[in-house]
Amino acid sequence: MSEAMGRSGLDVPLEGDGRGYLAVPATGTGPGLIVIQEWWGLVDHIRDVCDRLAREGFVALAPDLYRGDSTRDPGEAERLMMGLDLPRAERDLSAAVARLLGEDAVEGPRLGCIGFCMGGQLALYAATRNERIGAVVDCYGIHPEVALDFSGLQAAVFGVFAENDDFVPPEAVRGLERALQDAGVRASLKTYVGVDHAFLNDSRPDVHDAAIAREAWSDILAFLRAELA
Repeated sequence: MSEAMGRSGLDVPLEGDGRGYLAVPATGTGPGLIVIQEWWGLVDHIRDVCDRLAREGFVALAPDLYRGDSTRDPGEAERLMMGLDLPRAERDLSAAVARLLGEDAVEGPRLGCIGFCMGGQLALYAATRNERIGAVVDCYGIHPEVALDFSGLQAAVFGVFAENDDFVPPEAVRGLERALQDAGVRASLKTYVGVDHAFLNDSRPDVHDAAIAREAWSDILAFLRAELA
């Protein structure tokens, strides 16, 4: 996706004392899409992602699962991720679903959900808990405390993974693919060659790969548009 073009969304309250960041297309309407943060928190990069997705025609909402906390330090990020209150996170994700479904700007009966790193695992988790989520994009998802039961999953899944990923190695991707297949989930997992974990994050020059990220975003947008049409 292109570089950020300035903030176009706004902070909004969610049911149950939660909060999030909402970006709406200039056209005023579009499919609803939940955006789930990496382990850093609801940082500017995730707000940028919402703004960019709004420019692509989606009504994008990122719930703040850390309730105001964020960091740039990997050690602190790991602490925040492992300390995430999962029942509260589930409530915040459900509140985000309800908020989008109640937005006049949202078109269609089903929502999409995309998450990155920790958020990729939580995107899958959210879809197992809410049948109104019809399309999930898992971008190199990982959270060791979040177990997934795909037996009732109704959503289609697209997975974005990196060839050189110490957090989500190839055997983990193969295991996820088998679990989805065994549950009869319609899924396509793609491993992008020559890139590292978090290669989509253009705020991290140490891992970002602009060319491969453009390819992956093209694939992501095509999937979401097809599933949420």
